[in-house]
Amino acid sequence: MRTLLLAAGVLGVSVVTASANVACVGPVCWHTSEHYSYPSESRVIIHEDNWKPGHDARVTWREHTGRGYWRDDRWIEW
Repeated sequence: MRTLLLAAGVLGVSVVTASANVACVGPVCWHTSEHYSYPSESRVIIHEDNWKPGHDARVTWREHTGRGYWRDDRWIEW
């Protein structure tokens, strides 16, 4: 029983501390679970996870894992 309570406590803490963001370069956006300090030349803008594009905005979602950003149609890692 003690192990079960400990596991539930750890899970509860990890849920509370989990965070996500939306990163965008122009009209291309993706979800990221890490808050990186992107290079200034990347022009990445970070939004909170609950961010929604404006009604008239034409956003393209491109998901990718790892540390990087989209430039045109290429994923740039650093």
